[in-house]
Amino acid sequence: MKKHIILLAALAAPLAAIGSAAQAQNYPDRPINMVIPFAAGGPTDVLGRIVGQRMGEIAGQQMVIENVGGAGGMTGSVRVATAAPDGYSVVLGTVGTHAQGQTLYKKPLYNSTTDFVPVALLAEVPILLTVRKDLPVKDFKEFVAYAKANASKMQFGSAGAGSATHLGCVLLNYVIGVNITHVPYRGTGPAMTDLAGGRIDYLCEIITTAKPQIDGGNARGLAIFDKKRSPAMPDLPTALEQGTPNLEAYTWNAFLLPKGTPEPIVKKLNAISTEAIKTPAVRERLQGLGAQIVSDDRMTPAYLEGFLKAEIEKWAAPIKASGVTVE
Repeated sequence: MKKHIILLAALAAPLAAIGSAAQAQNYPDRPINMVIPFAAGGPTDVLGRIVGQRMGEIAGQQMVIENVGGAGGMTGSVRVATAAPDGYSVVLGTVGTHAQGQTLYKKPLYNSTTDFVPVALLAEVPILLTVRKDLPVKDFKEFVAYAKANASKMQFGSAGAGSATHLGCVLLNYVIGVNITHVPYRGTGPAMTDLAGGRIDYLCEIITTAKPQIDGGNARGLAIFDKKRSPAMPDLPTALEQGTPNLEAYTWNAFLLPKGTPEPIVKKLNAISTEAIKTPAVRERLQGLGAQIVSDDRMTPAYLEGFLKAEIEKWAAPIKASGVTVE
């Protein structure tokens, strides 16, 4: 009996591998559900729909977009974490849903590194420092000096406590060593309105939504929080160029599947998604929105696995130092 059990156990692994390979060979044979963990119309939703349409063409199956907002993106993300690990439920994760939230929330609904299988990092959208048009500074160096001298009188806005715009400024304040009053709003729109009206001093906003306000003269951009300048705003220098290292803040977008998804399916979805985002028409549309497509070597599941761990660690220090927490 023991010999039979050992023999069956020895045969089980290769049979499972054969089953997974066969499953992947036919994958996908029905529509794939892409969960975007935010409301429709936002930057993540726009990117997901652009990429998803092309993915459907490549895969020969429809990508069904499902917007599931709530809890900073955790509500939609946990739906995928607990879905069947068959490749037909994928989440378009962000820095907020899979990095910042792990420290920001007292009780996260999932563990980003153990409850998901990384598929592909796709794009990054840098954050930039946007100030009221009459703030008496002409560049980022002068802003740092002014903030240190006037910290008690200044205010920065955000799209809400715990949002990417909030935590972008949390990182900024942490790096330059100031404590500025935070004014949370119900979305970027009201915050931008008050910035244009001079009622707050600055925002840390993604380039997609900040650029139109800067181009329209309602605000001024002082620095991109990235290693290099953005093609969408090539005349705006980085904070690094202006003497402040270690200031990188951006949102990013990546696909993740439920834990336990077979590796051949992960590889297949990686191939579909990376081919989609590298399609010239898709790349052009996303770059026009300020998104930066990551290099080929950063699109692998292995890279995303290490990247997630590094991002969680990177954001933990400034979030803890700020004392910001969400129940």
